Amino acid sequence: MKRSFTLVCLLASATGVGIITSPSSALAQAPAAPTPADSTAGLAAAPAVAASPKIAIINFQQAVAATNEGQRNFAQLRVKFEPKQAQLKAQSDEIDSLKKQLQDAGANLSEPERDSRLRVIDEKTKSLQRTAEDAQNEASGAMNDMYQALAQKVYAVLDTYSGQNKFTMVLDVSAQQTPVLWANGTPDITKPVVDAYNAKSGVPPQPAAGAAAPRPSTTSPSRPATTTHPSTTKPPSQPPQ
Repeated sequence: MKRSFTLVCLLASATGVGIITSPSSALAQAPAAPTPADSTAGLAAAPAVAASPKIAIINFQQAVAATNEGQRNFAQLRVKFEPKQAQLKAQSDEIDSLKKQLQDAGANLSEPERDSRLRVIDEKTKSLQRTAEDAQNEASGAMNDMYQALAQKVYAVLDTYSGQNKFTMVLDVSAQQTPVLWANGTPDITKPVVDAYNAKSGVPPQPAAGAAAPRPSTTSPSRPATTTHPSTTKPPSQPPQ
């Protein structure tokens, strides 16, 4: 069976970056929203919640990916790994060609010759798997680092925006297992935060022709069920695992 090694897209529907996959590995997943550090201390220091709390929701992963800076950075990361994708495809095509030659030769090959060809195919297949796994790890690490650095900055804008609009709580609905099942009338501040970040960063929109349509992540690392008032907590220096 022909193995396909492609760069697939993650995160939000506005942009994407390639992640190289191997036959034995699942797609790399984008990190969830930054997990507030020392949240217990932050909650203890927070003022009492108002009698009528003002709550909003945000898809934080989508917000990070939808920023102009995020689209630019993801596109640059995708281009960076294009040579590796081409290398993997060339190796895969070579193995497919060797298998076809062996099949076409059929009974015309002696047993020693057949065994020799099978050994070559096996060695090249193992080499391809090792190369693909290394590329997967490298791409996942690069994406994690890039996403987390940008998420810190987007979170700072979320902090300011939430304070200006006097929200007492902001719930992150990025993960599929979010506890938010119904939020009728609750403002979704994903786009306003993206717009505010774009205005602050000054990064222009990316050309429409260069945008890809990625698939959102299907799982997220562990994180708190809700994101409390941004002014009481700060994101960590390292991405969640």
